[in-house]
Amino acid sequence: MVSRHRRHLVAESLLAAALFSTLGLTVLPPGGAIGAAWAEAFAVTAACDMGWMVTPTSPPAYYAIELVSTRRVPGARNASGVGDVSFARSPFGIAVTPTGEYIYNVDLQVQGLNAQSRGVYTAWLTTSALDQVKRLGGLDVGGAIRGQTTWNKFLVVITLEPDEEARQRWSGPIVARGMSRSGRMHTMAGHGPFQLEPCTTYGY
Repeated sequence: MVSRHRRHLVAESLLAAALFSTLGLTVLPPGGAIGAAWAEAFAVTAACDMGWMVTPTSPPAYYAIELVSTRRVPGARNASGVGDVSFARSPFGIAVTPTGEYIYNVDLQVQGLNAQSRGVYTAWLTTSALDQVKRLGGLDVGGAIRGQTTWNKFLVVITLEPDEEARQRWSGPIVARGMSRSGRMHTMAGHGPFQLEPCTTYGY
């Protein structure tokens, strides 16, 4: 017969697992085994004594970055896309830099880009203040590219560059842009009280 204390631990543990799941995380007991013994393992002792590992699973759609066209570049006025952000993996779970910053995977997929006789569609990441810029590279024939960043808040910029030269900053026109979900946590400075369109309409 399971004691009241053990049943209480099971209930609390399952609730914690459900909360982790809403964040796109999976709770694994040591060794990663999931099965009939999983609930029993929860009841044996507290999580801090078991050495549980929290690992990222597929990112929730809520955290996806919507890419919005500027409608200013011929051949790409109907461009649209999405960026998925997820934690980079390591043998120890989530990857971090030597200074302890999380490393994020950024997967971009852009549609509606017509082939250009001149120019290369190129993806960039930049901080909200535009003071730091990182070139991810040219999009492949399917309009996709993957990169990484350690920035918690950032903008995604798709441009049409004259060539594949690895510049430190874009020089061509902006095709589409978007903002990480965390970047939406900002002040209302610059937003009038009667502004009809949200900033996300413009991708930032």
